[in-house]
Amino acid sequence: MKTKYDAIVVGSGPNGFAAAITLQRAGLAVLLIEGKDILGGGVRSAQLTLPGFIHDVCSAVYPLGEDSPVFKPLHLEQFGLEFIKPEFAIAHPFDDGSAAAIQCSIEATAAELGEDANNYKKIFSTLAKEWSAIRSAFVGPLHASAYSKAKAKFASYAISSGSCFARHQFTTDAARAVFAGMAAHSMLPLNQLTSSSIAIVLNTMAHINGWPLPKGGAQQITNALADCFKNLGGEIQTGLMLTSLRELPASKVVLLDVTPAQLLYIAGDRFSSLYKWQLKRYKYGAGIFKMDWALSRPVPFTSDKCRKAATIHIGGSFSEIYTSEDMVSKNRITENPFVLFVQPGVVDKSRAPEGKHTAWAYCHVPNDSTIDMTAAMEKQVERFAPGFRDCILARHVMNTQDVEAYNSNYIGGDINGGEASLSQIFSRPVLRISPYRTSAKGVYVCSSSTPPGGGVHGICGYYAARRALKDMFDIRLPWL
Repeated sequence: MKTKYDAIVVGSGPNGFAAAITLQRAGLAVLLIEGKDILGGGVRSAQLTLPGFIHDVCSAVYPLGEDSPVFKPLHLEQFGLEFIKPEFAIAHPFDDGSAAAIQCSIEATAAELGEDANNYKKIFSTLAKEWSAIRSAFVGPLHASAYSKAKAKFASYAISSGSCFARHQFTTDAARAVFAGMAAHSMLPLNQLTSSSIAIVLNTMAHINGWPLPKGGAQQITNALADCFKNLGGEIQTGLMLTSLRELPASKVVLLDVTPAQLLYIAGDRFSSLYKWQLKRYKYGAGIFKMDWALSRPVPFTSDKCRKAATIHIGGSFSEIYTSEDMVSKNRITENPFVLFVQPGVVDKSRAPEGKHTAWAYCHVPNDSTIDMTAAMEKQVERFAPGFRDCILARHVMNTQDVEAYNSNYIGGDINGGEASLSQIFSRPVLRISPYRTSAKGVYVCSSSTPPGGGVHGICGYYAARRALKDMFDIRLPWL
């Protein structure tokens, strides 16, 4: 291994790899360092329950991954990555045995929404058609861009609360509930500004590219990124849990795929007092309680749509989801949590022995909570899939502290890299002209604690690398 590099990237999550690949493609000599022995950050797979059952330890479904403007040009299929798309992007069951489903076709989705059909088509047809222009303006750091009606409309949608959007745009309980399930991905109370933004993005992506899963598990994404990076000449070192920048080989720039807490721990002695004060004020959001199951058979959902969808939003009505997320924001727990549920075996038979299945799920809980949500989550699944408990061969459970212990970026179980509130959605981790540049020359942050935030898309890493290239090497890359 060399003793000197142009750039060093710390952390092998999707943003770390995006930064490393961007720098390497620009002609730099790059070293990527991972603290654990296995690459991946929040994109890893493991046999968590029984031999032969492959579970995604953190993320599982990638509505922003396959079509990412960072990953798509890399042609990761050349490195063995294959995405699989279920018939329905998501399904949302109701207590009467029915379910709503979002599928690729806007027309087909709208047709099941009754009197909300026309408004649904109006909203998402425009967003899907203009998505490339909208994405370039809003998915990343703030920058000047040409005005358009589509961008203005997206901005008005995105800044509103999930509850306000649902109540003003839709009249049926089904449409409002489906949107509430999407908005719950924000991990914000649904009456908070910007909680609709992630719902708009995820819903639009369902119509553009579906909600795909990687064949063989999340680790396949990481493996493909690693092979791509090495193919470009990049170097990787695992098993070095960094405690100080002084432990690194010499380099002109360092990019850290970490949240503010670790940034202070690793590099705090390099920062100005003002910058450290700003980092200490950074807010983390709700945590998750995560479960994985090894199953003897497919999940016996009552609804046929749920049996065909890989992703299920389990929360019932709009009011139930609203209450669940609101209680979490008040450091309380509901008996009926909103459960994000994934059954990979619907499209990927490689995840379990023949005839068997896996399931993955989490619900939101207060940050750093140690409350056991096992019974409540399984009760919610059983509510829409009678007989689910009888299918369970083994289970694996992680509370917020277990989640953070597994990945130190998940502070208190927060998987989004920090609260996605209005005050932090564009100014994460601090309010600066460039959010990726720290107060120390040559030190940059490239994690989901920078714009545009959480999700497996690599955009944070790309823009951090873009800034470092411009500042330190006078190399200019385009906006995405």
